[in-house]
Amino acid sequence: MKPDPVTFVAMLGLGGNVGDPVHAMAEALRLLDRRPDCRVLSVSSVYRTPPWGKTDQADFFNACASVETILPPVELLDACLAIEKDMKRVRVERWGPRTIDIDVLAYGDLSMTDERLELPHPRMTDRGFVLKPLADFAPDLVIRGKSIAEWLRGADVTGIENAGQAPGWWREK
Repeated sequence: MKPDPVTFVAMLGLGGNVGDPVHAMAEALRLLDRRPDCRVLSVSSVYRTPPWGKTDQADFFNACASVETILPPVELLDACLAIEKDMKRVRVERWGPRTIDIDVLAYGDLSMTDERLELPHPRMTDRGFVLKPLADFAPDLVIRGKSIAEWLRGADVTGIENAGQAPGWWREK
């Protein structure tokens, strides 16, 4: 009998502001959940957020999810990037408009840096649009010595509002 594979819990950030980003995030989560090596555990509410970095564009919709996976961190990143590509994500400019964006924010308590992935995500604790949805289900998650709830208390959340999706918004109806 084969031993069960070792699983890890990863935190993902999702967003978009082109087309129907809520539908795109839901589809991305369903695609991840259908994989034999990933299982969506928790999903935040959806938040409408002002653009960050490049501000002359439409508001974004953002959410976070926790995923149980047997994939190593870079392979999880590759799975997320493959979903973005399958959903016709085109990378034109940094922080620019996009149909879907999936970031690996954290992977267990792993800290790592390589040319493709830094964990925890280097800017997640500076971004209210990440912290607010992550606090929906992981307020006690510790990143760089502070909980998500603590990071959120010091974050700029100006203009970030709950977009009103019902619980389970990402599941097929």
